[in-house]
Order: sequence, then C-alpha cells, then structure tokens
Amino acid sequence: MKKFLLSSLALLAVVTTSAQYYPNGRPIPPRHRNVYYGRTSNYYRTNTYPRYGNTYYGIRIGLGLSTVNSDALALDANSPRTGLNIGVAVGTQLTPAAPLFVESGLYYTEKGGKSTYNNQDFTYQLNYLELPVVLKYKAYAAPGMTIEPFVGGYASVGVGGNIKDYSDRQAYSSFSSNDPNSFRRLDAGIKLGVGASFRMLYLEASYDIGLANVGHYQFEDTRTGCLNLNLGFNF
Repeated sequence: MKKFLLSSLALLAVVTTSAQYYPNGRPIPPRHRNVYYGRTSNYYRTNTYPRYGNTYYGIRIGLGLSTVNSDALALDANSPRTGLNIGVAVGTQLTPAAPLFVESGLYYTEKGGKSTYNNQDFTYQLNYLELPVVLKYKAYAAPGMTIEPFVGGYASVGVGGNIKDYSDRQAYSSFSSNDPNSFRRLDAGIKLGVGASFRMLYLEASYDIGLANVGHYQFEDTRTGCLNLNLGFNF
C-alpha cells in the first residue's frame, strides 16, 4: 500500500509539472501550443492579451462567515455564524482586447447569525440559492498565475433553515409570511472580492453586502452580510 501511494504521488507530480496550460488553467491542445506560446511571449513584450481559452467553467466550495444586522432587536444578530458555500461558476471574456470577464453561476450558501435577546439565545439559519453576476479583471502576475479582482451583485431566494430558540428548546422556519419575527425569502445585494488562480487551482475571498430588507417590519431594516472564502478549480 505504501509503494502504491508513493507511486501515485510521483505520477501525479510528473503529470502536473509536464502539463501545459492556458493562463486560466485549461490544458492547451497540442495543435495550439506553438501558436499559443508565441502569443504569450508577445503578451509579455507588448501587453497583447492572449485570445485562447476565453470561456471557463469552475466548481467552488468553501465557508461563509455571516451575520444579520437589524433595527428590530428580535432579528439582530450580535454574533456571526459559519456556514457552507458550494456551487458552480462560468465566465466568458467580454472583449479579446482586454482580460475582462463576466462571471455568473449558481450557489447554495448558508447565512444567518447568532443572537441573545431578552436573555434568550437564538440562532438564525438562512439557507439560500444564490445567483451572482460579477465583472472580473484577470491581471497576469506570472505565467499560469492571475490575480482577479471583481465587483458585481447577487440575487438569492431562501430555500430552508430554522430559527432555534435554545432557551425554550423550540425551532421554527426561518422563512414565513405569517410570523413577523421571521425572514423574507428574497435577498439581493452587492458582491465584491478578489480571486487568484494558478493553473487549474482557484482561491477566492469575497463579501456579500445585503441591500434588500429581509425582515417583515416596515420601519426597521434587516440586512444580511457574509464573508466568503472559497476554493475551487477552473476548467
């Protein structure tokens, strides 16, 4: 078993070091390699962006550190909550003249927060399906490596979650149209952050700034916020 593991690691290292990639992590077909490397060299001499591989697909998984800020004390979370963040992404280049991309996708993300109100402890679990749309600029830091700041927005719909009252040992749905101490399903806001890719590997940090009032109270605003740290691969 030990010999098999060492052999597998050695084979993986050989494949990784010998593979040839576009800057966005996609493998270069043999018939394109001579042309591509000529254009890449020209890029570093004249700042001409390579035009190959202008669409990519990715998978993402990570954690979110979220909170709920509300003027209504019953919904205000004074401590953050950690949740799962997983999804798929697709991006395409807007113009061959610049490394400017538009990226979207579909994510399952867990938001919410923790609160102490009237000497009672609550946890708000707000689970969403989220659709982001961002504008991303890929700055080439080294061959095969890019730094990718982005800004855009997101829209999401609540698909599940509970509000847990630990003092009374009760739990009820986070999204309800009848209970004023619950949340509305629809949320939307601004997304901004920065990513970094090395060949196929992708790392990202972003922040969701909720702009929609997700509470039922008309005169008290309730908004979400979430710091996301994701790891993934681009193809």
